[in-house]
Amino acid sequence: MKILVSALEHSANIHLKSLKKELSPSTEFIGIFDGELGDSIIDLRSLAIMGFVDAFKKLRFFFKLNTQMAEMAKDADKVLLIDSSGFNLPLAKKIKKKYPKKEIIYYILPQAWAWKPKRIAVLERTIDHLASILPFEKDYYSRNAPITYVGHPLLDIIPHFKESLNQEVKQIAFMPGSRKGEIKKLMPIFKKVVQKLDVEATIIIPKHFTKEDIKELYGNLSGFNIAHDAHKTLYEVDFAFICSGTATLEAALIGTPFVLSYIAKPLDYFIASKLVKLSHIGLSNIMFTKFNDRDLHPELIQDEVTPQNLIKAYQEYDRATFLSDSKRLRAYLQHGSSKTVASIIESREDNDN
Repeated sequence: MKILVSALEHSANIHLKSLKKELSPSTEFIGIFDGELGDSIIDLRSLAIMGFVDAFKKLRFFFKLNTQMAEMAKDADKVLLIDSSGFNLPLAKKIKKKYPKKEIIYYILPQAWAWKPKRIAVLERTIDHLASILPFEKDYYSRNAPITYVGHPLLDIIPHFKESLNQEVKQIAFMPGSRKGEIKKLMPIFKKVVQKLDVEATIIIPKHFTKEDIKELYGNLSGFNIAHDAHKTLYEVDFAFICSGTATLEAALIGTPFVLSYIAKPLDYFIASKLVKLSHIGLSNIMFTKFNDRDLHPELIQDEVTPQNLIKAYQEYDRATFLSDSKRLRAYLQHGSSKTVASIIESREDNDN
């Protein structure tokens, strides 16, 4: 079976790797994905953008790439879209218009319930199977929508979860993000935090960064241990300061207490604040507040992200309550998703045959 895959984000490709292990060895990927999984038509590093402003600058490039992907659908048995709604939803509409019978599966759905509820109707018309990774998500769709809660993909790839915490905080991890803009904004602040705290500090750097990237983005790292395995490091440390993103949910599921800290470009933040109808930006907080009347972890955003505020949040943290809550969050998500998504893909293949 040949699948046209559109997986633009690094996090999407982590989950794609787990999914491929559950698919038949004869399955072939074409399209956009990590080069480790096959012959991608583009290097993922050229797709890395941060916010609305960067996306606008690359519009022509993405339009051309989108058209190329739609043309490739002709040779695919099925289409698998993962996350990245700004690119994948227009792609799905093009493919469905050109090849109405081509089956399209969307895994890690657009957060239409937060951004644009009107997109839900578009998704229901365009996508043949909506593979949801959020238990509450299906409640926003119509009763007859082709949507299934498949479990959460992070539970496929996180090997260990904390059952208890060390009495004292001796090791703290810092995760300033994976995009250049995020890292450059947070690193000066994180360095000041380290200077004020008498703990062992570890900076988690994405594996694909070159020595030149590290020198440019992080500067002098003499006060830090350097790590690349996020899950292993989060499991080993006692606390973390993390930029918004998938890493915050990873820490929550592992059971590592953390503070979310995020600084966006002013224009991006202004646009997002007008479009997004949410009280939180951390996905673990969004999910946790679905069945609780309080937050799972602190969120510091924009001007709130100062060394003083980060240290205050750390000093006032109730780590024991957090650990208990993290276990409840894992129970809420139930299980991983790779096996379920693989069965959706392959059972439909059987039905077609």
